[in-house]
Amino acid sequence: MKAFMDENFLLSTPTAQKLFHDYAEKTPVLDYHCHINPKEIAQDRKFDNITQVWLGGDHYKWRFMRSCGVDEHFITGDASDKEKFFKWAEVLGKAIGNPLYHWSHLELQRYFGYHGTLNKNTAEEVWNLCNAKLAEPSMSVRNLIRQSNVTLICTTDDPVDSLEWHDAIAADDTFDVQVLPAWRPDKAMNIEKPEYLDYLKTLSSVSGVSIAAFSDLKKALQTRMDFFASRKCCVSDHALEYVMYAPATDAEIEAIFAKRLSGAPVSREEELQFKTAFMLFVGREYNRRGWVMQLHYGCKRDNNRLMYDKLGPDTGYDCINNYAPSAQMADFLNALIETNELPKTILYSLNPNDNEAIGTILGCFQDSTAVAKIQQGSAWWFNDHKIGMKNQMLSLANLGNLSGFVGMLTDSRSFLSYTRHEYFRRILCDLIGDLVENGEFPYDEAALSEIVRDISYYNAVRYFGFNL
Repeated sequence: MKAFMDENFLLSTPTAQKLFHDYAEKTPVLDYHCHINPKEIAQDRKFDNITQVWLGGDHYKWRFMRSCGVDEHFITGDASDKEKFFKWAEVLGKAIGNPLYHWSHLELQRYFGYHGTLNKNTAEEVWNLCNAKLAEPSMSVRNLIRQSNVTLICTTDDPVDSLEWHDAIAADDTFDVQVLPAWRPDKAMNIEKPEYLDYLKTLSSVSGVSIAAFSDLKKALQTRMDFFASRKCCVSDHALEYVMYAPATDAEIEAIFAKRLSGAPVSREEELQFKTAFMLFVGREYNRRGWVMQLHYGCKRDNNRLMYDKLGPDTGYDCINNYAPSAQMADFLNALIETNELPKTILYSLNPNDNEAIGTILGCFQDSTAVAKIQQGSAWWFNDHKIGMKNQMLSLANLGNLSGFVGMLTDSRSFLSYTRHEYFRRILCDLIGDLVENGEFPYDEAALSEIVRDISYYNAVRYFGFNL
């Protein structure tokens, strides 16, 4: 029997162990997509207890607690932090086969030096140990980032954001980790939302552009892109239900936009036509500016209306959308490449059934301007577990260029989530180790170590063009 989560956790062969310990483990971390708060980095926040850093805002944990029948009082309700932690400890002891079990214990090991197991019997011990550790200066937000060997972070920022906290971080020469904004214009695109007109007023105010037509919206967004670029932004991100492609003429789009400005709702067809025009516009802008376009799709959000009304979005009530938009995706990318305006693009589907479709789409649009210019993004959200990560990488290897893969992202709101990069790298090294030890790839340490370190870090540095 193997020991529980020892130094060779998930590393089943000697080759995997060597690749991880000699190369992957020592390679820095580049977090090119996350949801952490730049204000907390600027102010170097300290946490009063483990619940604040672990359970505040972590809807992965909230979903599992609900699955175990825990009352909402102990999840998002007004129970004390200690009561919430004890409930989490109780259910974690039952999380066999769930990646939350691995993530939680990796975080306990790496940040708190605890190598036992957390459950209802050890809750008091772990609560006291973690809280004592969090009181130390080494556990402030900036020091957590430093000890995680992170060199650069891209947050997720709306076009109307002031980026004041990014400015504060950049001006502080005591912190040498770059924290850059990433452009997330979903609210400017989601024409069907009831709050859309209010958002346009805000965008008009911060951009200085009066928005009375779609052409004005494009000018306002270009102005804000200029502002983001002045803060070294070179990455965009979009949350899509699915990748639509419903082309329309400029006149038709202006008519749809005018209809919405009048306060009238738009039809589903009009919504898709508008969003197609919006995405084609921003895609061309990204290409002109040398920005990377990330498309996260395949998610159906806010499914439990009762709980949405109580708690709002991003609280654990989203699911995989079973729509596989391979034809529409190909048409969308083709519309950009026809005029030679296709930017570097990373495609993420929340539906693992899309892996092979994405893998075949990639090959249709690669060229010599970049290694793996069109990427399949890392296994995302409901897929960032051992099986999901392995299947995504095997599919990419079978149909494309695994060696050019930009690797893992945290996509997290927690400053302890950098252990997910370790989790990913262990799975990566185990996969490669299996191929080598099965005689499917030669044991060439120089070549293998380069592949592992590139996927872990250096491919992303080169792909995004970060100055590190």
